[in-house]
Amino acid sequence: MNIPENLKFTKDHEWVKVDGDVAIVGITDFAQNELGDIVFVEIETEDEDLEKEDVFGTIEAVKTVSDLYMPVSGKIIEVNEELESKPELVNNDPYNEGWMIKIKMSKPEQLNDLLTAAQYQELIS
Repeated sequence: MNIPENLKFTKDHEWVKVDGDVAIVGITDFAQNELGDIVFVEIETEDEDLEKEDVFGTIEAVKTVSDLYMPVSGKIIEVNEELESKPELVNNDPYNEGWMIKIKMSKPEQLNDLLTAAQYQELIS
């Protein structure tokens, strides 16, 4: 199971990479593995201000649909358009090509509430 040390994680299996005041968000390798083959990613919240733990979209696999949750509060400034035509990128490369949204953080201190790689490993063990 791939759990990059340089990322933060949520209990809902989202990962966060911080770049200045922007948070790049996707789902973890563990989550995509649990979901199975991903067939659709729906994110219609671009340009919206959302609070931490609000639903920002959904991800659909062959057997189930799951909500995607905001790891921190802020405005969604970009959505990975590639996922519309290639949702399998989330399965193939969840931490790079399979990223989902970029958030301009309004409360960066919320990053302190997220899990480290070691804490996330413990959660999924």
